Amino acid sequence: MTVLLVLAGILLLATLVQLVVLRRHLHAGRRFAASWRALLCLVCFALTLLLAGTGYALRGYRLLGEEAPVVDIDAHILSPQRWALTLTWPDGSTRQLQLSGDDWRVEAIVLKWKLPALLAGVPPLYRLDRLSGRYDDPAQEAEAPRTVISFSAAGAFDLLNLHKQYPQWLPEVDTVYGSGAFLPLVDQGHYSVSLMRTGALVARPDEATERRISQPLGG
Repeated sequence: MTVLLVLAGILLLATLVQLVVLRRHLHAGRRFAASWRALLCLVCFALTLLLAGTGYALRGYRLLGEEAPVVDIDAHILSPQRWALTLTWPDGSTRQLQLSGDDWRVEAIVLKWKLPALLAGVPPLYRLDRLSGRYDDPAQEAEAPRTVISFSAAGAFDLLNLHKQYPQWLPEVDTVYGSGAFLPLVDQGHYSVSLMRTGALVARPDEATERRISQPLGG
């Protein structure tokens, strides 16, 4: 990307030089030489636009691979299928809560922009929607007590809801959809949740937690 933008800058300088020479030929009445300079100027300018556009597009695709931290989760067992969780946000604020189940699941509402804004590096917007417990056994999932914690603040201004009610006010919005991720709960587990530029939530345990998850029951 950087190389392409540098080359585009060099070609832009070359285009300006050709414009200066073209002007001299026109003042001197050398129309044939001026026509060739004009053609060369157009070619240099077209290459400048091509390289600059390609470099800018590559910048957008590089940004799609980046991730933004959303929340860290620390888990401690209270009793079988009962957990105490500590949520830590990137700004350092925390929240403690209790959860029932074998796994935790976090969900977010994601707003993605249309291609011009996306390639310009405008990141997706997201709002954490809820955290819930999940049982491994579907039958237990249907009958056991479930825990669902909402992150929505009652009465708060919500850009995503504004887009749903008045889509004409935000024409650059591409889609609004839900994204979620879940992982098994283990005692003293530490998990990190991040948002990719594609709008997907990604959940990862640290190395110690991953070893606890991979251990067989009773191991």
